[in-house]
Amino acid sequence: MKFSLLVLASPYSSQGSLSALKFAQSCLASGHEIYRVFFYHDGTHSASSLQSPPQDEINVQQSWLDLNQKHNLDLVVCIAAALKRGNLNQAEAERYERDHFNISEGFELSGLGQLLDAQINADRLVTFK
Repeated sequence: MKFSLLVLASPYSSQGSLSALKFAQSCLASGHEIYRVFFYHDGTHSASSLQSPPQDEINVQQSWLDLNQKHNLDLVVCIAAALKRGNLNQAEAERYERDHFNISEGFELSGLGQLLDAQINADRLVTFK
């Protein structure tokens, strides 16, 4: 089965973000496909390279990057929701004349059309909030 995931939860404010990560890991381990993971609303914080969780906690952002590296996942962050929350990649930081950026390589900023595409091209869209 081909899944797309919609992650609305901030990585450390609720269980939703970690549940999405564990669901993706389980799907891939079971032979299913992840078409796209779309981070929206507070879920955009999952892409921030500035996260520094304690050593005894899961680093959600790094876990997504590890999964991406192993399975070549499409990790898309809603650009409007990200910018509003101060999550910028290098191009957007330059565009808005900001000194810094924090979106990790491996995550892509894009628009809501990518969410629609994810829903159309997957057998199931699973939402985590």
